Amino acid sequence: MAILEDIWNGFCDFVNYLWCNGDLVAFVILAAISITAAIYVIYDRLPVHSAFYLALVFVTVAVTYFFLEAEFIGVIQLLVYVGAITILFAFSIMLTRRYIQEEDFDDE
Repeated sequence: MAILEDIWNGFCDFVNYLWCNGDLVAFVILAAISITAAIYVIYDRLPVHSAFYLALVFVTVAVTYFFLEAEFIGVIQLLVYVGAITILFAFSIMLTRRYIQEEDFDDE
């Protein structure tokens, strides 16, 4: 029974540590989302999906600025990069000729 009590106390200590450091937990989750989205930007086959994954990376960077209490930089990140650059990428991808991309997929 002492082993179960030690396991339970260790679990309670871990939960208490997480509860006291909620910003650390949120940052680790945000970093995992950002790294995963950045990997999908590189490896996704469709350019439109890559552009929207890039927008997700920009959003996570903006939220990171909010964690650092740099609200102005975070808002500028949202407006310029998420709002303007991502839309510019999406429009430029949509304006390219579709049959050029389809020929690349026909070879495989």
